[in-house]
Amino acid sequence: MKNIDGLIDDAVELAEQGHTKGEIADELNISRETASWLVGRSGVGTEPTTEPSQPHDIHVDWSTLGRDSTRLHHAGAAMADLLKKQGEGVDLTVGIEKAGAPLATTVARELDTDLATYAPRKHQWDEEGDLDDVQGSFSRNFASIRGRECYVVDDIVTSGTTMTETIEAIDDAGGKPMACVVIVDKQGIEEIEGVPVYSLLQVVRVGEDG
Repeated sequence: MKNIDGLIDDAVELAEQGHTKGEIADELNISRETASWLVGRSGVGTEPTTEPSQPHDIHVDWSTLGRDSTRLHHAGAAMADLLKKQGEGVDLTVGIEKAGAPLATTVARELDTDLATYAPRKHQWDEEGDLDDVQGSFSRNFASIRGRECYVVDDIVTSGTTMTETIEAIDDAGGKPMACVVIVDKQGIEEIEGVPVYSLLQVVRVGEDG
């Protein structure tokens, strides 16, 4: 079982490898604020400062699924099942990199759609700059977006920021997002920008302040 010290060690290792805070957040399935807090606790790359305020977050480790192709396929098939009645004209599945891409591959196969991937701007975020100053992008190695109805696939919704960004990017590219699906929803989000969000699991916080 992963404890807070283990998460700090993982964050430190990723930071020392040159990962940005946004990439650390993505790798550990936590918010950007939590990633900053973990690295700050370790003191890596920072001058000694006062103890940062502890974030409210939940760490989700789904590596038991991710490390095994058969389990990952079954998880993706279950996600596809949640989407199959959401729009008859959908012919494209968009996976949010990194973890959403392999799940989207299975979803696309199950639903007989093309595949696209989107790299969110948080991967470039490292506190030194404003996140609004960087842009996400669709990979040119996969299908194009314009003029197509699509599904959006990711592993986890933490705050909804990345999913919102992806939906807006699809709209800007001339596509039409019809539904989103994730393994775990930490917020109980039912829709984003009018697009329904489905999840295999929802996390409900009990007794949290505020």
